[in-house]
Amino acid sequence: MSNPAFVSVPWVLANFEAPGISIIDGSWHMPAAGRDARAEFSEKALPGAVFFDIEEVADTAAALPHTCPTAEQFAHAMPAMGIKNTDFVVIYDTQGLFTAARVWWLFRLFGHERVAIMEGGLPAWEAANLPTSPGEAPALQTEPYSAAFNDALFASYRDVDGAVRAQDVTIFDARSAGRFSGAEPEPRPNLPSGHMPGAINIPFNLLIESATGGFKSKDQLRNIFGDSLSIEQGIITTCGSGVTACVLALALYHLGITARVYDGSWTEWASQPDANIRVLSP
Repeated sequence: MSNPAFVSVPWVLANFEAPGISIIDGSWHMPAAGRDARAEFSEKALPGAVFFDIEEVADTAAALPHTCPTAEQFAHAMPAMGIKNTDFVVIYDTQGLFTAARVWWLFRLFGHERVAIMEGGLPAWEAANLPTSPGEAPALQTEPYSAAFNDALFASYRDVDGAVRAQDVTIFDARSAGRFSGAEPEPRPNLPSGHMPGAINIPFNLLIESATGGFKSKDQLRNIFGDSLSIEQGIITTCGSGVTACVLALALYHLGITARVYDGSWTEWASQPDANIRVLSP
């Protein structure tokens, strides 16, 4: 893992106008938040940034939200965003560290290894009193983009079902403790809460330092993941719909560990007619 997970705000400031550097706003909000990430980008963005919409760079024919696109769909979307295979891609979001992780994972999933997240996101950029500008449409790239799907980073329903049955893979769930236990409802209507048998709850916000919007120290991250951090056994991360599972995958990558992300996550798992769901006693 020679490519760093993060670059600093000073690094971005020094390099954002350099050839071969692409800056991406990967912001997205839960529907209940009542916010429009693209509209916010149009009002305020890092200079030269382009917008990556996880709802559009997706398999829009799928029944699940922001389902991972095919390699062909991803490759088709990149030139329209001005992205080349050789670019070093820097991603940020408006919350510090949230959906930028999903965009980071998608690039790596399709073979684009030269990608990192700006530490602290837009809040850190603004805290340094650095300039922003209204987001604009990117210059179209005529050079074809090549994408190749990396199976080692992806988990399907079948993969997770097999892991649950065999109990031979560590499954980390990024949802809140209440949703994991079954005590709180899921944000999506008619979807039961609870968890997969054997899953371990690591709410993604526990990994983030509130003062900086970035990850806690590596030692702190290792302590949070605890004794279940078994590289040999294999790791799958999951959440509600495949977004914050990527925050866990990013944290593990930061620790030198590769994890697979369950793209369908709880939305797919709990929607099965015979869903295997566990809840914790009050």
